[in-house]
Amino acid sequence: MEDNRIIQLERLGQSIWLDYIQRDFIDSGELRKFIAIYRLRGITSNPAIFEKAILSSDVYNESIQTMLKLGKDPIFIYEALSQSDVQRAADEFRSVYDKTDGNDGYVSLEVNPHLAFDAEETIKEARRLWAAVNRQNILIKIPATSEGLPAIRQLISEGININVTLIFGIERYLQVVNEYIAGIKARIDNKESVNNVISVASFFLSRIDTLVDPMLEKIIDNRGELGGLAQNAYGQVAIASAKTAYQKYKSIFESDKFSELTKAGARVQRLLWASTAVKNSKFNELKYVESLIGRDTVNTLPLETFEAYCVHGKPKRTIEDGAAEVAEMLRSLPALGVDIDEVARQLELEGVKKFTEPFDKLLSTIDRRA
Repeated sequence: MEDNRIIQLERLGQSIWLDYIQRDFIDSGELRKFIAIYRLRGITSNPAIFEKAILSSDVYNESIQTMLKLGKDPIFIYEALSQSDVQRAADEFRSVYDKTDGNDGYVSLEVNPHLAFDAEETIKEARRLWAAVNRQNILIKIPATSEGLPAIRQLISEGININVTLIFGIERYLQVVNEYIAGIKARIDNKESVNNVISVASFFLSRIDTLVDPMLEKIIDNRGELGGLAQNAYGQVAIASAKTAYQKYKSIFESDKFSELTKAGARVQRLLWASTAVKNSKFNELKYVESLIGRDTVNTLPLETFEAYCVHGKPKRTIEDGAAEVAEMLRSLPALGVDIDEVARQLELEGVKKFTEPFDKLLSTIDRRA
């Protein structure tokens, strides 16, 4: 157990969740083993994960056929399958939830991705899913679109746990934090408990570098006086953004202002590192794990990245390393023609699309089976 790298990360203050869910992973006892041996602390899901799980496995076929024979439509079938998996996974994690006093042990379920730009319908959908799954240790995933922001405040004020997803920039992250705190304050003002209200802010990483690096490559190839700046930023913009977000997190949640809310039972909204699988083969496969190890953070890993870290990981607190260099590098981006706010906006739109497309593909496949 002393050599268990995942447990060592826990001792450094970071919780490891798995970006993966599949019925046979639960049925086989593998999930229970991951919890027991590696002290896995949670699971996240999204429509793309469920699409891959359901369409690449035979374990759902019998349930699908049964519901088709009963005349159920594709959306009903998707929800029945996904909610059942989330409920069962949440039950497996209940002991973690209890042992950590509700800090960990969560399973995330996303609202219909087509509602990403509709605040009112997002709120209705989140309420419905929260009631349908009926587990205290779940998180409803809400995208951090401008329309998603008021939904975060409202749902937190109602005591619904929220995983705010698809955050790509510092400005949007700060807006998310403000909405979370506003929701907590609303509960306190209404004399309602905030002790068990949980939220995480999911900051996406690899997609940032995937979009920015080709811009930097052109400058590096042309060399010139900007070539050195571009080389310095290459492959580092996502990590620099995440490290900056962490400094913002500390300044807010370690402030005297927030301490007044903690006296009423409020919890911090932890940063969660998402999209941590490396998409550029030039980079180390653990790039987005090794660089962002820190207290009060969560890293959600695809299964392959999780397994790689168990073998090759080097647990060491790194989240605050190179703070001055990070700030300087981000300040250089406009000179390199990189508008980081525009990058975040583009990635947000693409992120919603990356969830709606597999969601629609899954429904279409179920419909064809009928």
